Amino acid sequence: MNNPKRIAGTLVVLAVFGSALFWALRSNQQTQALEHEQTVIAQTAPLKGLIAVDVEPFFKDERVARLLAGQRLPVQAVRVGSRDMAGKLAEAPDFFLASGVVAANMILDAARKANKPATQSSPFHTPLVVASWEPVAKILVANQMARPIAPKVYGLDMEKLTEAMLAKKRWRDLKDSGEYAVSRSVLVSTTDIRRSNSAAMYLALTSQALNGEVVSDRAQGQALALKLAELFKRQGFQENYVNGAFDDYLAIGMGKTPLAFIYENQMLAQAQKAGGGLRPEMVLLYPQPTIVNKLVVVAMTERGKKLAELLATDKALQAIALEQGFRTGDPAAFAATAKQAGLAVDTQLRQVVDPPGFDLMFDMIDTVSREMNQ
Repeated sequence: MNNPKRIAGTLVVLAVFGSALFWALRSNQQTQALEHEQTVIAQTAPLKGLIAVDVEPFFKDERVARLLAGQRLPVQAVRVGSRDMAGKLAEAPDFFLASGVVAANMILDAARKANKPATQSSPFHTPLVVASWEPVAKILVANQMARPIAPKVYGLDMEKLTEAMLAKKRWRDLKDSGEYAVSRSVLVSTTDIRRSNSAAMYLALTSQALNGEVVSDRAQGQALALKLAELFKRQGFQENYVNGAFDDYLAIGMGKTPLAFIYENQMLAQAQKAGGGLRPEMVLLYPQPTIVNKLVVVAMTERGKKLAELLATDKALQAIALEQGFRTGDPAAFAATAKQAGLAVDTQLRQVVDPPGFDLMFDMIDTVSREMNQ
């Protein structure tokens, strides 16, 4: 026979246990819900990115913003000079997107010294080219400083051109200069080397042209930089960013800018603009050799790595990059884009060199900068 008191006690114990279990389960569920909410918030919080001016239009594109938000990788991008990025580690960005391997390697070196993990990858790239005009290109061909590659596409002999510029040749001094027999010096317009990556790449190419190979010796690099500094000084005012130099080429024309050192993607992006386009006499000269400028993502966090992977693999994002003139991992798509835009380009790029190592490159830039400040 059951003892009523014992049964009652058991029921009380069960009730207390059940209540405790209920509250424990409820507390656990609340904890899990809170953790999930925090995870969702973390996944949808904007990634902080420090980006080069070259890719600012890409991240401002509404389609890019929607695509990244859909992948829980929205980006809050701040434009920073590529060579200034290495000094911005304290701002704790999720990623840097630098213009050029020199700047990217500076960031990686700074991260290593600060004991911060970092990885790099390049989703887009574009070669350095000289934007010019058909009459100017023909003069250069007549003087063995260029050769036709295809209609409206020329190979530029950097050694002969650099020698002519250092010899202070004027356009009217050149053979068959009738269509551009002006008194101005033969010079390539660049941006300010103290601020701009494209100007640094111009220094890399002209030094390679004089040296016969990529500069690898510090003393040699300084001597060449001292010699080439006048090519920057004689230009007069220079824009800080490559967009400014290209705007002069587009707006003012051959009279002010017969030769403009730019990124190829700028020309292709302009060719694709509705109602914008290019003038029929505009042509591209490809330095022989040239440098391919890589847009390098330096990821500092796991979400930064995911963004880098997405930029390199997502077809929609790559298509938008093509619209902005960049080359991607699909050469056929690039060739088709250029053809549709009506821009003649060199799709092969058979002659390509790398810039000097970042320490040596920075030393050469510093040498030219000091000369310009005198």
